[in-house]
Amino acid sequence: MTAAVPADDGVAPLVAAALAEDLDERGDLTGALLDDDVVASAAIVAREVGVLAGVACAVEAFAQVDPTLEVVVLRDDGARLEVDDVVATVGGRLASIVAAERTALNFMGHLSGIATATRSLVDAVASADHHVAVLDTRKTTPGLRRLEKAAVRAGGGTNHRASLSESVLLKDNHLGALGITEAVARARARWPGVRVQVECDTLDQLDEAVAAGADAVLLDNMTPELAAACVARVRAVRPGIFVEASGGITVATAPEFAAAGVDAVSSGALTHSARALDLGLDLHEG
Repeated sequence: MTAAVPADDGVAPLVAAALAEDLDERGDLTGALLDDDVVASAAIVAREVGVLAGVACAVEAFAQVDPTLEVVVLRDDGARLEVDDVVATVGGRLASIVAAERTALNFMGHLSGIATATRSLVDAVASADHHVAVLDTRKTTPGLRRLEKAAVRAGGGTNHRASLSESVLLKDNHLGALGITEAVARARARWPGVRVQVECDTLDQLDEAVAAGADAVLLDNMTPELAAACVARVRAVRPGIFVEASGGITVATAPEFAAAGVDAVSSGALTHSARALDLGLDLHEG
């Protein structure tokens, strides 16, 4: 098997689990009707415009089903796709190709949908200010976070924290039991050097977070106008503090938040609500 993109070490177990879900001990009953000597060539083709991701998963799916299949990758993650673009070709036993087909396309379609949604938001932000980063969140499919965050990167986005252990983010549920000043102080004392961010819903919370020495603030569910006022307020006191806007950020509103002067916008919808990109496998008996 040949491929332009080798499977990442973390991809193999996820693909194995997906294949086990699709192919139990009896395997592909329909595919078993095919004679072993029937071979074919096939192409993974884009049915719509989008951004590609999940190539390594598709390659791994074909490899795990049948290592003799020959896969050639023609487009890498992050490539912009037009209708009828060929992403990859695969050749070999037809029964093996159809057994791996759905798993390969499920991964690639889902992850390409995330990359496509991310690119749309990145492009929207760039129309106002290309220096504003587009961040994802931890609102990911359980078990697939690593892949989904890679898809965000393929779409031009930037990954926020990958886990709760990566940094401190004080949100409303934490602040209901701890005041902002006390919470920041505790974080500084316990984990010196670890980034501390505070979610702010009001100007009073923003002022307290800045005064407490937070590294970053997250403006939650604010209007672009209020976000702009918050940015001006922060920059006047601590110009270097990182300002992120989150909550209902869309392609339509992202340029307004970018124009407000924030450093980043974040969106959970990139991973929890992205529609799968339509990709298909076209077979040709050979």
